[in-house]
Amino acid sequence: MNQARVLLIATLDTKAAEARFVRAALEAGGVEVVHLDPSIRGEAAEPAEIAPAQVAAAAGRTLDEVRALRHEGKCQAVMIEGAVACAQALHARTPVSAILGIGGSMGTALASAVMQRFPYGLPKVLVSTMASGFTRGFIGAKDIVTFNPVCDIAGLNGIVREVLRNAAVATAAMARAYAPAPAEPRPLVAIGTLGTIDRCTVRVRQALEAQGCEVMVFHTLGTGGMALDQLVQERAVAAVVDCSLVEHNDFLNDGLCSAGPERSKAALAKGVPVVFAPGNADFMVAGPIEHARRQFPGKRYHIHNELLTAVRTEAPELRKLAAHLGGLIRAARGPVSFFVPLQGFSHHDSPDGHLHDPALCPVFAQAIRAELPPGADVREFDCHLNDPAFADAIVAQVLAYARVGSAAAG
Repeated sequence: MNQARVLLIATLDTKAAEARFVRAALEAGGVEVVHLDPSIRGEAAEPAEIAPAQVAAAAGRTLDEVRALRHEGKCQAVMIEGAVACAQALHARTPVSAILGIGGSMGTALASAVMQRFPYGLPKVLVSTMASGFTRGFIGAKDIVTFNPVCDIAGLNGIVREVLRNAAVATAAMARAYAPAPAEPRPLVAIGTLGTIDRCTVRVRQALEAQGCEVMVFHTLGTGGMALDQLVQERAVAAVVDCSLVEHNDFLNDGLCSAGPERSKAALAKGVPVVFAPGNADFMVAGPIEHARRQFPGKRYHIHNELLTAVRTEAPELRKLAAHLGGLIRAARGPVSFFVPLQGFSHHDSPDGHLHDPALCPVFAQAIRAELPPGADVREFDCHLNDPAFADAIVAQVLAYARVGSAAAG
């Protein structure tokens, strides 16, 4: 069996002692180390396997040209491009079993940019001064483990040494155990959900699993939707059930759970069949109630907890959502169905909830019909989204799409 290989990303111009310490700990853990050094400030006495000049060259520059930019952001952009190219070339030649990066904000940005380009499941570890809370921009929707060094990574001391050792030991253990996941023979279905529509999505998941599907469910609070879209880009997905639209609402209305303007585009651009439903379209997500009232004055509110408030969408927000989704769907390269329940879009929008307003469901149904081309598969159901009949209709459509896809593949 080949020895596990770890890609270590650390700058030797500022983190030489720390990099040597981590390398020794990794090697003591029984793994081979390939060090990628994206330094630009000086030459290292002990060069890394992938030296700064190689990183710059992979981005089409010399190291002197990078330094001549005299702007840390521009230099960083070049070295990120080169580091990603070098890491991917290494992985193609001699696959790595894990990646370990150490650094401050700049080192974290570069190492995490490399990690973003590697598949889910491959161990990715960051020892970062940003790990105490400012992480979303670096981690995004990837499976990156972070260690907080507590002190600055500026020399070895009693705390930093222990954190670096723990990270190295954990990385070495994961690398030794890592094996790329075999191709999943079952049709893969991705679903977005929140607890407010769990009665629907749990029934959908269980029914699809009973029919032999592999189902992955994503919590649509921003990064969840981003992860769903990345999964679609990376893997062969048979169908997507995009039935929790709060991330779209929050993008359009500056709510807390926006997944950005690219949300849902991956499946539509790739031609993956999608079943849309307006789950959670009845609310936007704001912060504590006093913030929600300032941001969305005059609305109806439900205090979910001390930190989160659901803010009722009204006709203008629902029409805006329909227009946004219509623009996305019109560019779809594969089949799309849009199912609209007419008795409510989430638990909040139900007789047992606090934002129930069934009069608004037909408003959205009419708006989405107007935004889609004639003949588009838009269906209305005289039930609530959480009713079994609605979930069963989604399951039937997903299975129909999966059968068509299997026949085409055969």
